[in-house]
Amino acid sequence: MHNMAYTLDNIIPITMFNRGQAGRIFSEVKKGSPKVVIKNNEPEAVIISPDEYKEIMELLENAELMEMAIQRETNDNGARFSQNEVMEELGISQADLDEMEDVEIG
Repeated sequence: MHNMAYTLDNIIPITMFNRGQAGRIFSEVKKGSPKVVIKNNEPEAVIISPDEYKEIMELLENAELMEMAIQRETNDNGARFSQNEVMEELGISQADLDEMEDVEIG
């Protein structure tokens, strides 16, 4: 992933799109050069390639999953339940399980 710090090479005014340069801009983005679109001297949008967007979204998802795992570890009270305890709580017997049709999970 590229460093997203603003550089002169990746800052473009929004008016470039009105001047028929969108194709060139998108071509540069596709080659790995993200663009920061400026409107009235303020950043209005960032354009990145689909691959870079996918990578960022995967990193975000991984960070969220890591945060959830850390929270679970932090809040873990150590309680564990055996299969028999769960079956008893749900009112299920081994005979009930034996009578069920096999289901393949794949």
